[in-house]
Amino acid sequence: MQTSELKTPREQGYRMPAEWEPHTATWFTWPRPEGISFPNKYDTVPPVYAELIKHLVQTEDVHINVWNAEKEEWVRGLLRKENTPMARVHFHHFPAYEPWCRDHGPIFLVREMNGHQERAIVDWGYNAWGGKYPPYDLDDAVPQHVAKFRSLPLFSPGIVMEGGSIEVNGRGTVLTTEACLLNKNRNPHLTKAQIEKYLCDYLGASHVLWLGDGIIGDDTDGHIDDLTRFVNPTTVVTVVEEDPKDENYGILQENLERLRTLKDQDGQALRVVELPMPGKVEFEGQRLPASYANFYIANGMVLLPTYRHKKNDARAIEILQREFPGRKVVGVDSIELIWGLGSFHCISQQEPQ
Repeated sequence: MQTSELKTPREQGYRMPAEWEPHTATWFTWPRPEGISFPNKYDTVPPVYAELIKHLVQTEDVHINVWNAEKEEWVRGLLRKENTPMARVHFHHFPAYEPWCRDHGPIFLVREMNGHQERAIVDWGYNAWGGKYPPYDLDDAVPQHVAKFRSLPLFSPGIVMEGGSIEVNGRGTVLTTEACLLNKNRNPHLTKAQIEKYLCDYLGASHVLWLGDGIIGDDTDGHIDDLTRFVNPTTVVTVVEEDPKDENYGILQENLERLRTLKDQDGQALRVVELPMPGKVEFEGQRLPASYANFYIANGMVLLPTYRHKKNDARAIEILQREFPGRKVVGVDSIELIWGLGSFHCISQQEPQ
């Protein structure tokens, strides 16, 4: 591993690929019972991970960061109990306090060089969504461990950024939100224009699109992966609340209106497809950020969180299956996981080929 700062990734020809481009693997950080993400409900969460991994190993490798060797043995035992094929599962003792690998994990970049593809990693700073949940020093170090393991160049922009706050189409456009990236708990010294420059320089992009606020219950201050996702280079799906009395109705209508005016890196209007919301999901009186937008695109499949809303779960599967004709959309119950205020996209990180 080497730290590369002489030229930005963009200047060196790197870009962040879209999630639907071929993967080598998916990375997870296994949740700890001692962690704070699933208070009084940890035991119901590991089986959700096991189910996701059982699907993923059909088409790609899975790498799991665990606290230590003892935790690795416990996880291996659980996966075997769930009849998960283990040949494509790999463990690493890259400890982290909490499991949100989308946000603290590595962002992989690719470039074409002499007829083959080279990779690198961006190591954004991580401060647990504005310093909300210290400590987070171990989480922040995960990309460095992965870069060393893969012997990949490492770019360190020196600013705070989370993987769930950005969405790319692989062709030069980045989609994000003002509520998150302009929040003073991230990079108060940077202007909007300066943040855009960092995004373009370190993701190999040329064009940044901004939405407004995030959904109710989202403690990340409005991550894009609960709102709007690219499903191909010119199409986004975006969640829309149909009940005018729901707190999310106005927020999501405003974002929908913005999307209808936005254009991609080539000046073409985006095709906008509406996804339903799963209704109000609560636990112990707390509104949870349940959203069908938090799906994960893997090789040959899309893993979609469902929320025991029979009608809208089915509608979400139907809509995404239409948008991903070459992949199987698999609905997996996320009611237990969403108590941690995140779902499948939040806990995963793709490693491109």
